[in-house]
Order: sequence, then structure tokens, then C-alpha cells
Amino acid sequence: MIVADSVEATGVRRGFFSLLALVSVGFHLWLIFAGLIPNLVSRPLHLMLALPWVFLAAESGPERSGPLRRWSGRLLCLGGLLACSYIIVNLESLDEQYGSLRGPLQYGLAIVLLVVVLEMARRAIKLALPLVALAALAYGLFGQHLPGEFGHPGIPVNSFLGTLVIAEGGIWGSLTGVSVNVVAVFVTLGAFGGAGEGGAGFMALATRLAGRFRAGAAKVSILSSAFFGSISGSASANVASTGAITLPTMKRLGYPPSFAAAVEAVASSGGQIMPPLMGAGAFIMVELLRLPYTAIMAAAILPALLFFWAAWCGVDRFARGYGLKGMAREDLPDRRTLLTTVPFFLIPFGLLLAVLFLSGYTPQFAAGLAIFAAATLLITDRNGTFSVLAFLGRFEGACNNAARQIATIAAIIICAGIVIGVLHMTGLGVKVTSVIVGLSGGHLWGALLLTALACLILGMEVPTTAAYVICISVAGPALQELGLPALQAHLFVFWYALLSTITPPVCGTVFIAAGMAQTPWVPVAGKAMRLGLGLYLVPLAFVANPALIAPDTALFPALLALVKIGLGLWLISRALIGAGDPLWLRIASFIAGAATIFGLGVAA
Repeated sequence: MIVADSVEATGVRRGFFSLLALVSVGFHLWLIFAGLIPNLVSRPLHLMLALPWVFLAAESGPERSGPLRRWSGRLLCLGGLLACSYIIVNLESLDEQYGSLRGPLQYGLAIVLLVVVLEMARRAIKLALPLVALAALAYGLFGQHLPGEFGHPGIPVNSFLGTLVIAEGGIWGSLTGVSVNVVAVFVTLGAFGGAGEGGAGFMALATRLAGRFRAGAAKVSILSSAFFGSISGSASANVASTGAITLPTMKRLGYPPSFAAAVEAVASSGGQIMPPLMGAGAFIMVELLRLPYTAIMAAAILPALLFFWAAWCGVDRFARGYGLKGMAREDLPDRRTLLTTVPFFLIPFGLLLAVLFLSGYTPQFAAGLAIFAAATLLITDRNGTFSVLAFLGRFEGACNNAARQIATIAAIIICAGIVIGVLHMTGLGVKVTSVIVGLSGGHLWGALLLTALACLILGMEVPTTAAYVICISVAGPALQELGLPALQAHLFVFWYALLSTITPPVCGTVFIAAGMAQTPWVPVAGKAMRLGLGLYLVPLAFVANPALIAPDTALFPALLALVKIGLGLWLISRALIGAGDPLWLRIASFIAGAATIFGLGVAA
């Protein structure tokens, strides 16, 4: 009887979350075609759909958490749902308050919402970002007592809290709007693109293209991660998905486990910088810069290719040292496999790119069409077998995956919205900007190095998207004040927010890959930093060679910069990974590589 009750409860739970996932995906797709609805309706609804995934979905039983965590999660979820409902129902009267709280009920609502958002972020992504947001709240409330230039004149509590929770200056700000209207749609596209045979398609293509080369399995990892990362925009998802295939293959072929894990960690980190999706940060960049998404993609594509080129060069050098050969012909996918699986990801993403570049429709409209195409393809497989039951299973999996990712990103972005709201209200961002300019002595390269260090430190515990948003808010104006164009400044910060994925002591993708390969993480990190040298050098390279990020307006200079920087990265990779080269040659290669990249900049 107990077992039957448990099975029944599990079935009800699965049904609830499957229905919730369908509603979440349907709501965000509906927004594409529904026209404008008030922000203080769509954004609270977005949070309401995310709350159960963070507070309830993880609590699958006593073995996962204690009673206190389960009940506190349920209460916080209920409190968040009621608070969001209050905002939606009282939209008109709240508009007339101009971000100023009235009465004990609204003060209670503000406290509940802030606690819910902070705890939601803590449960979704650990403690660092909520602590940053909590410090920002403390500064907003008590910063008037600080001596010197970092104090502020003081903000009335009703206006401070009201701007954060009942107006569009904090948790319902423009960042949350990006999460609602754009990020959720592209996350859904990634989930549907990988739910059927799409994953097998890009893996087959990558294996066919790279498998025959020296260290072929490692180079397959690089290409497959580039393909998958371009649709997932998540480094950790990339490691878990492609690594599950490539890591066992590399170990079976005799690759050192630390090398195999380093390859996967580095390749997977490139997903957030590889068009067309690039992760949530790219869509926030669109909002902050007020540029078309196609312009961001055009600026990002050549630097992303250089990142993967540097990883390819590093793998090739390691392969020389380890004596690694290509994959056997019988291990490569045949032409039939290629032809029957590749269309499953080429059709939806080809449609996405065609609509993006050949029509005047918005990126989310293009993604919506691509989602419908990917969902339609779920009804069949590479053998041409049509199955309604298989379709329903794949569709349910895609919706669940999408809704869970939407909730995680919402937790990050909404919590980061608190920080950005406080920066704007108190003027702290302007003060930090002046400090950066002062410490750099008015020199751009000094400010760039300070910004890179800030991105590395902040990115150690704060997710990439939040690290990018916070760093660009405080350092971006300083870089622009020193003469760096806005797009370059944003891309620079966006890239360096990724440093912590492979740089100790945090190096998240290194830990995941090392665990999957069952090898100590320290040797993995050492190899990953050499393989991932593009992550450290390419942002500096496109500052020195601005033509690299302007292929849409200056194609020939952009291609010249691509070749020049690519040669420099090859030389530096040769220096860092000797593979038997004498020391003098490695030193000479490093100097020549640095001179090639930075000696003669290519202007746009």
C-alpha cells in the first residue's frame, strides 16, 4: 500500500510539473504573437511560472532535503505567488503610486518579494549572487551613513523599496524583460533542438569532419561543443551533454584522462560566446546597447571562431606530445547516418538564421518559428519512423528541460536586477567608474586589466550572466570614457565574465569534466588554461584589432584581422604546449605570437 501510494504521488507530481512546463513554454511563446501586454503583468507571471521549479521541483523526497527546507520552500513559493498576484491584480493603482509604497501591506509585500528572490537565487545558483544583492540592499538603505565619496544622500525607504518591487526599477526592470521576452524563447529553442535526433546530428557531423585528424576524438569534442554550445548557450549543459559521449570515447582510445577532461571543459566554455544563441548575456547586451541581435551575432562570430581555433591548435600540440592518432575509419559515421540525422538540427537553426538575416522580424519571432519546426521533427527519427507516443515523450522532455532552464535563468536575472536597481538609484556605479579611471591613470589598457580582474573575481561565484551585467554597469562607462566603443566594451566584459569557467580556484566546467572523467581536477585545470588561451587573449586582440568585430561593415579588414590573430594564437599555443620543442623556440614563438596579435592593429 505504501509503495502504491508513493508511486501514485510520484505520478501526480510528474503530471503537475509536466503541465506547469507546458504552460511555461506556451506562455512565453504566446507572448511573441500576443502583442504588447503590461510589463507588470508579463514579468510577475514569468516569476510565478519559475517559482515552483526552484522551490518545489528539487524537493523530490526526504532523501533530497529535510522537512525545514521542504516546508520553507513551499511557504516561500506560496508567498511569491501571492505577492506577484497582488501586483498583477492591482496594476492600475500601483501605476499611480510612482514606485512609492503605501501602508503595511505593501511594505510586507516588498519584504516577501525580496526574500523570495534572494532565496530563489540561493537555491538555484548558491550563495554568492544573493550576498552581492543583499550587500547592495544594505548600501541602499544605510549608505547615507558612509563617510566620503562612497556615501549617498539617502533615499526614503518607501521610494527605495517601492522602486525595486512595484515599479520597473528593480526586480521588474529591463533585465527581467529580456528574460521574459527573449531568453526564455531561445532557451526553449535549445531544449527542443536537442530533444530528438538533433544532438545525434551535430555529433555525427562533428565526428565526420574532425574524427580523422590527429587526436580526432578531442577535435570532435571541440566541434560538437561549438555546435551544441551555439544552441544551448550553457557551459555546464554543454559539458554534461557532449561530454557524456566524447569523454568515454577519448578514454577508450587511450587519451590521458586529464587531457580529455580539459578538452571538454574548454570546448564547452565556448558555448556562451558562439552564435547564434550565445546564452542569456547576449540578449541582455541587445537590450543595453539597443542594437539588433544580428549586429551582436556579427560582432561575436569571428572572436568565437578564434576561441575554438586556439583550442584546436592546443589539442593538436598535445596530440604530438602524447602520440595520439585519428579515429579509425570504422568509428566514423557513414554517409547515411549523416544524411538522416543532420537535418534534425539544420532545419530549425537554418530557419532561425534565414528569418533573422533575410526578414525584418524580431529574433524571438524567428526563434518561435524555429521552435515549431523543431517540435514538428520530434514526431519522427532518423529511420523515418513516425510515433505519436515517442513524440509525446520527447515533447514532454523538451518542455520540462526548457521550463527548468527558464526558471534558473530567471532566478539569476531577477536577483541581478536588485543590484542594478540599487546602482542606478544610489549613483554607486558612477563612483566606481571614477575609481577605475583614477586607478588606471587615465590609460585604457590599465582600465581593461582592472576590469578583467574584476570580472574574474566576481565570476568566481556569480554566474556568467550576472557577472557580465554587474561588471558592465560599473566598468563599462569607465572604458567608454577612456575611448573604447560601447560594443567593444560589452564584448570585452562578456568574454572575461567567462574566465572563471576554466580558471582556478572555481573553474566550474573543469570540476564537472574532471568528475565525469574520474581524474583529479588540478591537472585538468592546468591543461585547460593552456587550451583555453583564446579566452584570455581574444578580448585583448579585438581591442587592439577592432576590425575583428566589424565584419558586417568592413569585411576585408575583419578577415585580415582573423588571419593575423589566428596565426598569433597558433604561435602562442606552440609556446605554451611545447610537445618536445626546445625552450628557445618556445620563447621565440611566444614573442612572435604576441607581436603578431598586438604589434600591428587592424582598424575597422
